[in-house]
Order: sequence, then C-alpha cells, then structure tokens
Amino acid sequence: MRVTETIVVASTEIRTNLRELTVSELSAELKRTVEENFSYVRLRGEILNYRGPHSSGHVYFCLKDAGARIDAIIWKGNFSRLKFKPEEGLEVVVTGKVTTYPGKSTYQIVIDSLEPAGAGALMALLEERKKKLKAEGLFDEARKKPLPYLPRVIGVVTSPTGAVIRDILHRLTDRFPRQVLVWPVRVQGETCAAEVAAAIEGFNALEAGGAVPRPDVLIVARGGGSLEDLWGFNEEIVARAAAASEIPLISAVGHETDFTLIDFVSDRRAPTPTAAAELAVPVRAELIAATASHAARLSGCLRRYFDRLKSELRGLARGVPSLDAILSMPRQRLDTLGDRLPRALRANAHQHRVDFTRAAGRLTPSSLRAKLERLRDRVRSCAQLVEAYSYHKVLNRGFALVRDAAGAPIRAAAAISTGDRLEIEFSDGRIGAVADSRAPTRSKAKEPAKAGKKSGEKDGQGGLFD
Repeated sequence: MRVTETIVVASTEIRTNLRELTVSELSAELKRTVEENFSYVRLRGEILNYRGPHSSGHVYFCLKDAGARIDAIIWKGNFSRLKFKPEEGLEVVVTGKVTTYPGKSTYQIVIDSLEPAGAGALMALLEERKKKLKAEGLFDEARKKPLPYLPRVIGVVTSPTGAVIRDILHRLTDRFPRQVLVWPVRVQGETCAAEVAAAIEGFNALEAGGAVPRPDVLIVARGGGSLEDLWGFNEEIVARAAAASEIPLISAVGHETDFTLIDFVSDRRAPTPTAAAELAVPVRAELIAATASHAARLSGCLRRYFDRLKSELRGLARGVPSLDAILSMPRQRLDTLGDRLPRALRANAHQHRVDFTRAAGRLTPSSLRAKLERLRDRVRSCAQLVEAYSYHKVLNRGFALVRDAAGAPIRAAAAISTGDRLEIEFSDGRIGAVADSRAPTRSKAKEPAKAGKKSGEKDGQGGLFD
C-alpha cells in the first residue's frame, strides 16, 4: 500500500515538472525540428499516385521504395520549370526540403528539382510512351505522307547557331538550291519540347500564297547527344505536333543510332541532318542528265517513228496507179467526144432550122386573120350576154334599185327600219329617201308555191341582182 502511494506521488511530481503544450505548439516544434535537420535532401524513389496537376496548379503524389513512402509536393512555379515531368511508376531522384503538414500530422518533401533515376528509367519511360502512341495509331505507315519530289520551299526547325543548319544549307546548295525558312528553337533544355512543337504548328499555320511562303516539306533536326540531351524530342507534345502536321515532315535528330519519339511519327526519318537534306531534294546535276537522256531517247523514238511512217508510205505509194494511168481513159473519152461535138452541133442546128421553117409555113396572114375573126366573134357574144343580164335592162322596164346608206342593195322590206336613209336608182338617175314606216311583210307559209320550181331555182326572167 505504501509502495503504491509512493509511486503515485512520484508520478504526480513528474507530470507537474513538464510544460503543457498545445497541439499547434507541438506541431510547430516538430516542423521546426524536421526542417532544421533536413533542410535540403536528395531523395530517390518511385512515383506513386500521380494524377497530374491539381486545379490550383500544384502537384501532389508520393515517393516510395520497398519499405516506406513519403508525401511529395511540387509547387506550381517549380512544376512549370521542370525538365522532366512526373509520371506514374517512374523512378526518380528529387531534391528538396523536408517539412511537416500539421493538418494531418504527416511529414512530406517539397520538391525543387526532379530527374529520372538514370538512363534505365528514361528508357522505361520512353518505352511506355512508345506503346501509348503506337496504340493510338500514330506510328502507322498508312497515315504517313509522301515527300514532294522537288519542293519550292523547305522549312527547317533547329538551332540557328549550330553546325546542323550549316550542314543542311551546304548540302541543299550542292544538290539543288531551294528557298529555306529557318524557325529557330532550342534543341535541348526545359523549353526545347514546347518550342519545337510551336515551330511545327507555326509552319503549318502559314497560308499558301501569303507574305511568308508556306513550306512544302519540313525538316526537324538536331545533332547527336546523350539520351538526356535528346529528351525534348521524346516529349508527347513534340510527337503529337509532328503527327498532326499537314506538311510532310522529315526527322533528323541525333546520329544514326539515336531514336526519339519524333522519328516514329514523322513521315520520313533521316539518320543525320545531312541525310535529311538529301531526302528533301534530288541532285540537280543528275536531274539535268536524266532529263537530257530522256530528251535524247524521245528524239530517237520520234525519228524512228517518222522513218517507219515514210517507209510505210513508200510501200503504199507503190500500190497506187500513176496519174497518167488514172487519167488515160477520161482523156480518151474527152478526145472522142471532142471529135463528135462539131458534127452534133451542125446536125442540131439543121434540125432546128427545119422545125422553124415548118412552123413559119403555118404562120400565114390569112390564117392569122381567120383566127383573129374567130376571137372577135367570141368577144361580141360575151358582151351581148353581159348586156342581157345587166340590171339596167330591168330598170328600163320600170323597176327601181334600192340601196342603204353604205350603198349595199336592199333585197327585202324587212331589212329597212324607220328613219333609215335610202338611195333609189331609176333607169334615168338616183334620188335619196328616208323610210317613214316599216311595210308589212307577208308570211312565207301563206305564199303560194309556184308549180314546177325547185328550191334555189331562178325565175325564168332572172332576178334583179343575178
């Protein structure tokens, strides 16, 4: 019992000797202790739970090895300057400051720089990207465009100060001088990928026929270097820009044994920048020689063709009769007819003379007078007949002819209305009149029919207007 009390008293005394801390104070002490002892560390591990930048622009993930893991943060400003971006499963070496996060009672590393853990990690990352882009069909041969045979303008994406552009220009001058547009970019470093992608997209954005001519083919070139030096051409942004280029693109990055992602998506890969220039244009001297050879062959073909036609024409000419042979019969007929023509003309003239004499014998004055008398008698008979049928004879017998105002004969009283102006013609002259009343008409039904007359038959005396 005493022992227990002693222990209790001792414990109480120990507690009373410690300073009471708040949770925030303890967290601050721990944070200060960790940051003072691990102010700057270099850490190796595998990236875990990487989901890309947060909406704030900061990046959160974990680093792990076989026995432990630590939270990691890359602030927005540092992330944009990283040469290599984090990727899930990539083993990296990072440098940064270890600190704590009181809100979760955890410790973490704030990363300032990040790089793959050796060439093996870079190769693994490259293989992953290759698998991804290949699965999307960006490596398919069917989508690759043919190079123009003789481009007017060549666009080159490279450093403007290196030996690469001099090699390309020198080779183009030797083979076939063409207009060259250079889009200057950094070919290694943090901004390399973005600048190369922007250059490819910029050349494609040029309008055909604009102030700056649009290239017919592009060359993306860089000299040799280590895997890290060439890494900008392994970035997805560059590979996708090359795949989307509407202008045929030749990649010439590194030496013959160096392969980057842009080599797999480009339309043609050249082992060196000089080889890229050789792919872009033919040899002018060889082209001239080939053209001269083709021209000579064409001239020879035409000469042989015309020689063959001449030979065939001579063969056909031998089978055609001569002009004298063709015209001999017509000439003979013409001579024969020429000999017969004078006699025929004389005979024809004699026959016409005989016919004329015979006709002249029939045309005597007595016969003409007899024919003329016969014609005069017929004229007199026709005149007497006309006079006999004239309505003037009827007027002489006491009849009158009545006309309307227009001078047309009136045949019936029913055609006259009261007040109509009339003209009455007698045998000795004409007078005007005005109708004062309408005369009654007899019904045709009560009019007795004349015996012996048919419908339409004229009276033997003749009508006034017949």
